[in-house]
Amino acid sequence: MARLDVANAVRRIRRTADVSQRQLAEACGVSQSLVARVEAGKQDVPVALFARLAAVAGLRVALLDETGVGVGPMAGGAVRDGAGRRFPAHLDTRYGDLDWWHGVQRYSREQPWYTFDRSRDLRDGWRGRSGTPDDHQLPQPGDSPQDRAAARRLEAERRRRAEHRRRWEAGELRRCPEWVCDCPPECADQDTGELPAHVPECPCECDVD
Repeated sequence: MARLDVANAVRRIRRTADVSQRQLAEACGVSQSLVARVEAGKQDVPVALFARLAAVAGLRVALLDETGVGVGPMAGGAVRDGAGRRFPAHLDTRYGDLDWWHGVQRYSREQPWYTFDRSRDLRDGWRGRSGTPDDHQLPQPGDSPQDRAAARRLEAERRRRAEHRRRWEAGELRRCPEWVCDCPPECADQDTGELPAHVPECPCECDVD
């Protein structure tokens, strides 16, 4: 892709806006001589100033890929580390409890909410499995390691109950008389009134009459 011709781009801005060098300079809070030097190719301009110059003509600065399609900036509200710093833009963020890094500090430091892999081999491995993320992830409710662990426990319990229901409806669970039932007392607290419910360590999982 050709390098931007800043000098003639500023001239295009002035022509589109139908303003003189002095008028463009006043609109952007710079000197007329600066605009003249830019148009003569004797001075470059920061991107922020170039964007202000373009805005006078109703234009905007954009990033384009090799096919000419616009590329947006990275999300400003993406996840950050424990100190509130942005993660390196070229790295991929992930939850801190997802294949948490291994090192001597692992058990002496608080588990982070979000982390990344410095190793290119690890990063390429993740990208090979899941693809390359377009951006860093955005923070969501329940992102803390404690909340995620609780959600995993609830999901495991949901699956256990679903499997128990399947077995119960398929007639795979025996129906025990109360006097030979091996259910621990905690099972009684699990009963919802809809299905037999049992604690995970129950050796019986029967449907007591």
